[in-house]
Amino acid sequence: MNLKESFKSRRFLVGLLLALITLTSVAQQKSNNRMTWFEDARLGIFIHWGIYSVNGIDESWSFFNGYIPYDEYMKQLNGFTASSYDPEAWVRLIRQTGARYAVLTTKHHDGVALWETKQSRLNVVDSTPAGRDLVKPFVRALRKADLKVGLYYSLLDWSHPDYPNFTKNETRYEADSARWERFVKFNHGQINEITREFNPDLYWFDGDWEQSAERWRAPEIRKMILENNPSAIINSRLAGYGDYATPEQGLPSKRPTEKQWELCMTMNDSWGYQGNDTNYKSSLQVIRIFAECIGMGGNLLLDIGPKPDGTIPEEQQQVLRDLGRWTAKHQEAIFGTRAGLPEGHFAGPTTISRDSTMVYLFFTGDSGGELMLEGVKNRINKAVVIGNGTTLGTKEFLRPSWSSHAGVWFIKVPEEVLDEKMTVVGLSLNGKLELE
Repeated sequence: MNLKESFKSRRFLVGLLLALITLTSVAQQKSNNRMTWFEDARLGIFIHWGIYSVNGIDESWSFFNGYIPYDEYMKQLNGFTASSYDPEAWVRLIRQTGARYAVLTTKHHDGVALWETKQSRLNVVDSTPAGRDLVKPFVRALRKADLKVGLYYSLLDWSHPDYPNFTKNETRYEADSARWERFVKFNHGQINEITREFNPDLYWFDGDWEQSAERWRAPEIRKMILENNPSAIINSRLAGYGDYATPEQGLPSKRPTEKQWELCMTMNDSWGYQGNDTNYKSSLQVIRIFAECIGMGGNLLLDIGPKPDGTIPEEQQQVLRDLGRWTAKHQEAIFGTRAGLPEGHFAGPTTISRDSTMVYLFFTGDSGGELMLEGVKNRINKAVVIGNGTTLGTKEFLRPSWSSHAGVWFIKVPEEVLDEKMTVVGLSLNGKLELE
């Protein structure tokens, strides 16, 4: 090879390398853009609805753990009527909360599908008095309201004859590749139906712990989803092939390391409707937990459990209405914001505007009439009560003229501007946030 050919070859390789770098960068940017709406959303509503609401017992786990025989559990099919189901009323209530998305259980671990699946007759169309697809009208109502569609799907299916696990103490088989292949075909068939018929914005998988990613064929599932809708996002429960973390029923004590995450939480102690479970969190407790979530950069996926006729218990409706009043008043400090100040700067949750020029302080009670903020090097141009508009007085101490360190800010908050649940104060800074 002469010098001229060598130069051309090197130039080609350099060009190829630059092209690969560009493609990688574009792919990463697209991946980041997929998650933007989720990161901005901050609040979603989870809906656990299924035959388990008939007797008001634990969804699927009640037979798996041996609390009730499987045949007795399945008799609930006869009482699942959905006679008062009004998906548009559900969506009006969800929208009232300020939530940007909702996630409906299309099939829990008991294998009962809420849509007319062609893979099995174990669905509410063929096997319950409801007699119709319950997913389709809800998806339609969400889209009409401009809310993102999330659908829950259990990878495991304790009712399927070719799934190896049945109950805690019983298995159908230990090793039978033919039966497992039949189950994989069934499982992927149902996921494909959900993909083709409903095209959700968010897939909320569950049950991945019983098998490996290889057994589930998780990469194939992810590929199937994204080929149909490149903008779809997937929760973490696809055996390592998801997009965001899903801590369950446990508020992190420190900011999670994952950039995107979502706490899924019940209002009482039950996911589905259980009439005897009256251990409801108060509206204030839900709001405080929500504030902690967004302060750490996460979302809250708050669960409701409709009755077998499709009505939502009044206790749950009241919490949703109270939450909605509060989010409507303080939406500037909630939606589209990012994780707040690190621990030690303020005694309560905080959020930061997307451009980092506003800091929002969340607090309950009167905080002694004054808020204290530490470690912020910026000057505060203005402090206002969010949703009220009152300008507050601010004073900075412990920063003499010769010092470049952050001082300590005190913000006076009069009692008459306090919110009945949780007050939010917005601080307009003299530039992008700078911390000590």
